[in-house]
Amino acid sequence: MPQYALRFISGKYQGGEFPLRMDREIVIGRSSDLDMVLVEDMVSRKHAKISTMGSQIVIQDLGSTNGTFVNGEKIKKVQLKEGDRILVGTSIIKLVAADGSAPSLQASEAEARARLASNAATRSQVSTAGRPMSGSIEEIPLPDLLQLLSTSRKSGVLTVRSNDRGIGRIYLRKGQVYYASIDDNFAIRPQKAIYRLLTWSSGTFDLEPPDERQVIEEISESTEALLIEGMRLLDEVKRIEPDLPPHGSRLAIPTPLAGRLRDLSPDELDIFQLVLDHGTLQGVLDHYAGTDLQAYTLLAGLLNRELVVVT
Repeated sequence: MPQYALRFISGKYQGGEFPLRMDREIVIGRSSDLDMVLVEDMVSRKHAKISTMGSQIVIQDLGSTNGTFVNGEKIKKVQLKEGDRILVGTSIIKLVAADGSAPSLQASEAEARARLASNAATRSQVSTAGRPMSGSIEEIPLPDLLQLLSTSRKSGVLTVRSNDRGIGRIYLRKGQVYYASIDDNFAIRPQKAIYRLLTWSSGTFDLEPPDERQVIEEISESTEALLIEGMRLLDEVKRIEPDLPPHGSRLAIPTPLAGRLRDLSPDELDIFQLVLDHGTLQGVLDHYAGTDLQAYTLLAGLLNRELVVVT
């Protein structure tokens, strides 16, 4: 019989695990006499219940004030499967298969509760106040995280840090994305910034308190619409990826030119000029007026015809 555990991948209990026993119920909430105690304001005294019956694992919301969410959907009662992500308060919990010899499964539930409490105390000493949600986008990709934040109507600034891509910020108001930026670069319009951030696959995130400053240009599309379009753009970019230069590439115009400028379309001429002006793939993407997908498609054509080269 497979064995499972609940792994905390975000929030004050991040890094902790709680074992699931067969034919057993676990009640989650703020009350100190429950099986899994999560001490935070957004968790109700009795928030949710997880039942394991044979091969089935079922989660049920117990009438909590702020709701229980599974994979971005608010639920009353639903069967869980491996990999599902549960949002309770500010904690994101992943259902994972566990090795029966792992410490989390060998431990008693009392030991698991003590470990969670100890983990939360340690994190509170080293984390910055006012950042209740943090984690890794390898564990929870940004599209999944934004869906959770949207459905649970969270407000704040989601700050994403990537070693090779920079620092991105996504501004949320009751779950709706209204602004986004990358490295505070105003050449990148907010909508382009959010679509680009959705392609980031490594880095860390923190949900920081809301920032009430006025922004130059608010995004009008719903978070759901942004996610749908962002995933479409990502799929299209992956399709043409073999024809694209690596991230961080330098670009140049060859001499002599391999073709005639009059044969280029107006959009291709725009990309050609951006290569002359900026000389890098990143500069072309940042300053092109259209989407990254449009820029990539036009650039792939110019590279294929050797009107632009990678240096």
